[in-house]
Amino acid sequence: MSNFTKGFLIFIGVILVLGLMMVGLVWGITEMVKRSAEQALAPVTNTNNALSTRVAELLHPTPTILPDPITIIHEVRSLARLETIQYTMEKVITAETNQNELGFLFGDKLIFVGHGRVIAGVDLARLRPEDMRVQGNVLYVRLPPAEVFTVTLDNDKSYVYNRDTGILTKGDTNLETNARAAAEKEILRSAMEDGIQAQAQQNAESYLSRMFRGLGYPDVVFVNDQGNNPVATPQPTVQAQP
Repeated sequence: MSNFTKGFLIFIGVILVLGLMMVGLVWGITEMVKRSAEQALAPVTNTNNALSTRVAELLHPTPTILPDPITIIHEVRSLARLETIQYTMEKVITAETNQNELGFLFGDKLIFVGHGRVIAGVDLARLRPEDMRVQGNVLYVRLPPAEVFTVTLDNDKSYVYNRDTGILTKGDTNLETNARAAAEKEILRSAMEDGIQAQAQQNAESYLSRMFRGLGYPDVVFVNDQGNNPVATPQPTVQAQP
């Protein structure tokens, strides 16, 4: 091999080595610039992400429940209520407003299915010592008149079956509340018409007569002379179900 050929090969080798070195140098510089750019833009990117998160929270807020740590106790009473009967009932209530020729624009109508219960019995806390007396082998007992203790709606089983709102209205915000109140009153009225208080009184006498006989009184007579002093029925109230 001539000296010219050897020199040419060496020259080619040097060119290749220099080329590889240049490629590596360019790659290193590119990576350095890329990392520097990412570091420089990181605060801006974080700010944009935080801003997007904040906007999302404003558009779709999560409700926050903050109960007041202070509890106010109004009254504490000992109860001796003997619950002797419970009615479980359903009532369908139709509540509506502005159902006229413009009802399709401004009207509001719903059908509410109310599932509730009525509990009645005798409040033994009202039983006085003079209401019980013994003559011979007979125990005479004058019980307080039966009364309705609670009227409640079961929120898990009560629901709005259908609601039709006019095109130009958002609906009456109190319509469902009014329907619930009407359902309570109708459930109470139906129970009263069916004689829930009389049944509660009979059940109380039956239960207490067995108890008194177990205490050693073979004959128990209940004296019912409260007809002139009826007990006022409490107003229905909604109670959350456990």
